[in-house]
Amino acid sequence: MPAQQKATACLALADGTVFYGNGFGAVGETVAELVFNTAMTGYQEIMTDPSYAGQVVTFTFPHIGNTGVTDEDDETADPVAAGMVVKWDVTEPSNWRATGELTDWLLRKGRIGIGGIDTRRLTRAIRQQGAPHVALAHDPEGNFDIEALVAKARAWKGLVGLDLAKDVSCVQSYRWDEQRWAWPEGYTKREGDGLRVVAIDYGAKRNILRCLASAGCDVTVLPASATAEDVLALNPEGVFLSNGPGDPEATGTYAVPMIQGVLAQDVPVFGICLGHQMLALALGAKTVKMNHGHHGANHPVKDLTTGKVEITSMNHGFTVDSQTLPRGVSETHVSLFDGSNCGIALTGKPVFSVQYHPEASPGPQDSYYLFERFAREMQARRTA
Repeated sequence: MPAQQKATACLALADGTVFYGNGFGAVGETVAELVFNTAMTGYQEIMTDPSYAGQVVTFTFPHIGNTGVTDEDDETADPVAAGMVVKWDVTEPSNWRATGELTDWLLRKGRIGIGGIDTRRLTRAIRQQGAPHVALAHDPEGNFDIEALVAKARAWKGLVGLDLAKDVSCVQSYRWDEQRWAWPEGYTKREGDGLRVVAIDYGAKRNILRCLASAGCDVTVLPASATAEDVLALNPEGVFLSNGPGDPEATGTYAVPMIQGVLAQDVPVFGICLGHQMLALALGAKTVKMNHGHHGANHPVKDLTTGKVEITSMNHGFTVDSQTLPRGVSETHVSLFDGSNCGIALTGKPVFSVQYHPEASPGPQDSYYLFERFAREMQARRTA
């Protein structure tokens, strides 16, 4: 930012590094983990993705705000990410779907933004040192207690051992029948007899539920705390385990027994992101915290069963340790960036999961076939 312009926001890292910039959105302070996202589109979907709970997002793509905002693109009712960091000041929207501006939306939703930041430098720091703990502050008068902000960043305990799924999950069950957006109708409702699917909400994105509905599923969503008895009482033909935030081992204290109870009944199971990690834990594997995680819409993943490479959307800071997969559980997908695990399957059973996001919101649609595979597994059992 120009030397003569007074900073109205600052980002203080736990190591004492401070970035000054232009504040926008809500006024105040927030403390979180800092990650970067390389997606070129979908900033609204990213900010409302429940998997970003407890995190401030640095956007490596500089043009943020140019498509505005629209309620149709929210992945949940309100933003979940704690704040956003961008290179250039937010631009005015120029898109036929826009119903508002990003800055006004952030202010209304109580989320802080900071612009004018050297996001290249910041991203390099995250890659080299790991996802840091930070304090983000916005004050229109430009008054900051840097020592106190750094102290708050250092005092924050971080995501390890933190169960956030219960904070972003629904509080009661509900039905979902809205399908994927399509021109010119927009969102439409699924009609007719559907495959009975119980979706466990660890922080589910709306577009995941839409993909299930578009694949022919009659979806009932249950809270993260649901027990195996709760799930099986609905007589599901399949069980879906959603994405979500936080440490999978912490969420696993109540999720793993539920999943194991479902697996004992030989019901098809499909998991995404945190749901993938929950399934792995239930099968006896372990998860580990990554240095800076995978966040973006351009991640190459190889399907080891076909040899095909998919370009995927990812958002995770923990990963399944493939070296701990027990006998009878195969690794089906791997990241071509670092070789980390991106998919597993239970041998001889219709049970599988992936680390990435096949619902493509935002991101490529290479992996939508996984929803159709899940539906085929259930349909085959129905007609057997």
